[in-house]
Amino acid sequence: MMLKGLYVITDEFLIKDEELEEKVELAILGGAKIVQLRDKIFDYNKKFERAKRILKISKKYNTLLIINDDPILAKEVNADGVHLGKDEDYYFGFAREILRNKIVGVSCYGDLERAIKFQNLGADYVAFGSVFPTKTKKSDVLKTTEIFKWAKSLLKIPIVAIGGINYENAHILIKMGVDMIAVVSGVFSGDVYSNSKKLSSIFGRN
Repeated sequence: MMLKGLYVITDEFLIKDEELEEKVELAILGGAKIVQLRDKIFDYNKKFERAKRILKISKKYNTLLIINDDPILAKEVNADGVHLGKDEDYYFGFAREILRNKIVGVSCYGDLERAIKFQNLGADYVAFGSVFPTKTKKSDVLKTTEIFKWAKSLLKIPIVAIGGINYENAHILIKMGVDMIAVVSGVFSGDVYSNSKKLSSIFGRN
């Protein structure tokens, strides 16, 4: 599947465990193309069980499932790939080795040199952010959104924008050539289906 469109990221504080499948399915029905399971508080067995639950839904709708920070879990549950942050740089070669042709994405924050480095190492996509202020994750806000224009001119792989993105500001990024917008609270706070549908619709207009 092409790496383009709405990329939703789960949050264990926004989504109750018993509502995980329901919320993810609503996001997919609204138009999400990629789901990242981001579990920071659970042990491996619980993460495995949650990943299997989401995989069932993602397969049903031909949607991609990406596992946050854990290439071993991604391999064990047969997910579509893994997303690695700065603290997992040492994992990149290992992730590529065990996941073979599956997706390996990398967070690049506001660092174009880092993005070029990981493109050359074989990353399937790179993510820049936080684009706007966000309460979901503590991270520095990008100094300028112009980084996406520069990235489009320097990179050949898909680009993700993440952080503080909602219906009101997403169109700015898509017009700059961003391939995917990664959203947490902008989808999972409130009416999940409606939020997902509105954000997904912006891709069709640009």
